[in-house]
Amino acid sequence: MNVIPSPLHMLQRAHSAFDMKTIERALNLTRPGGFVPQHYDVDPHTGFFPPQPLPRLPATHAIWEDALLKAQKCLFLAENQSEQALAMRQQGECWRDAIRSWPVLSAVSFNSDIRLLQRAHLVLAWILHFYTHSIPRTYSNAPLLIPRSIAIPLVAVSRELGIAPVLTFADTVLWNWDLVDPEHPLSVENIRTQNTFSHTETESAFYTVSAAVELKGVEMLQIIEAYMNLPNVTERASVVKIGRDLIALAKIVKELTEIFNTIRGKIDPETFYWMCRPWWEGAEVKGSQPGWIYEGVANSASLDLGGPSAGQSSVMHALDLFLDIDHKLAQKRQPAPTETNKKAEQGFMERMRRYMPGKHREYLARVGAVPCSVREVARTTPCLQEPYNEVVAALKHLRDVHIRIACLYIVNQSTKAPPPESGVPASEVRKAADGHARGTGGNPTTVLLKAGRDATHRAMLMDG
Repeated sequence: MNVIPSPLHMLQRAHSAFDMKTIERALNLTRPGGFVPQHYDVDPHTGFFPPQPLPRLPATHAIWEDALLKAQKCLFLAENQSEQALAMRQQGECWRDAIRSWPVLSAVSFNSDIRLLQRAHLVLAWILHFYTHSIPRTYSNAPLLIPRSIAIPLVAVSRELGIAPVLTFADTVLWNWDLVDPEHPLSVENIRTQNTFSHTETESAFYTVSAAVELKGVEMLQIIEAYMNLPNVTERASVVKIGRDLIALAKIVKELTEIFNTIRGKIDPETFYWMCRPWWEGAEVKGSQPGWIYEGVANSASLDLGGPSAGQSSVMHALDLFLDIDHKLAQKRQPAPTETNKKAEQGFMERMRRYMPGKHREYLARVGAVPCSVREVARTTPCLQEPYNEVVAALKHLRDVHIRIACLYIVNQSTKAPPPESGVPASEVRKAADGHARGTGGNPTTVLLKAGRDATHRAMLMDG
């Protein structure tokens, strides 16, 4: 059985999970000799990270870079009523006035350089969130107008990259770093955060832990690549390799769980919830929050503007697709979904992919379109069932840990008053009107996480 996808198989398997444009581009990137992640901007050593820090934009676009640097010195959250924040309000308004007076700069010259496009997206998206979340509240029901000087180039760059025109996981984690020692390659020990909103160790640590998960995930991507390039998954040598790789994959997932657990020692829950998360929110987070209108952009109300979320991690999507985890409840697996599972947004994972770089979506489309999944091979090969189930059990445990962390850092904090150091008045409420604590992407946190955990459990293979 050849595991190099044919166009027919790819279309049949990927149709429900990816838009046709993504599938067609993934098919066009197929090369003789099998599956090559580099065709999808996936590096063999750094995965979804670029192998080097993104370059600064050229002098022609220095006003963008300069504005981002200045924002980190003079802007505070709108709800921050501390003496320091109030003293800087005038400087903040001058910063926003300057943004509104900018000319609309074109990024056409970047189109042949993916790294400059990524840098332009990062800079503009950070400026967007600094702009929106620093404006003193008027409690008006009118939508917030995003100046054309930000809106038009951000949408143009986003279309080139195939990514949402808002702050994303890529902007805060994958692209937001420098090397501690430029003489050494990217690694967990040699990475530092480049930009923050809150100037807190908690925010930097959150990005660093997220980066550690992504970089550890590179080992998973190597296993996926090896499987995708097996000439025949039913041959004895292939079965032996699959079994060995599944055992290794279970170990990697357990190590990812250990990384998740380091959050508790590095990230303060109150600082995270009250001083960091508000900056990440997009236009879709609260039902009572007016939307954003992108000046000069046609049909801007239809744009994806949810903001960054851990659900946009391409490496975790790749693992789910490789293991054939059914988040859409499309397959009859046991135990049957609970009523809470059914209430969760079953298209959440697909929606999160719209916030990933387009090339990474193409990579996922290719992984999801393999004609014979590793789960199917394990189901029909008794000696592979136990190692497959061990990976799934490890992933379920990781998601159990994720739920506990979300409860500590989001759900519990949503019921408490803000700490004095946040400068936020005690009357401030951050829970949505429906009573659910929500993630920065606008999703009900525990409902979705539990649905994902239960979908993972249902992938377990039963004896026989």
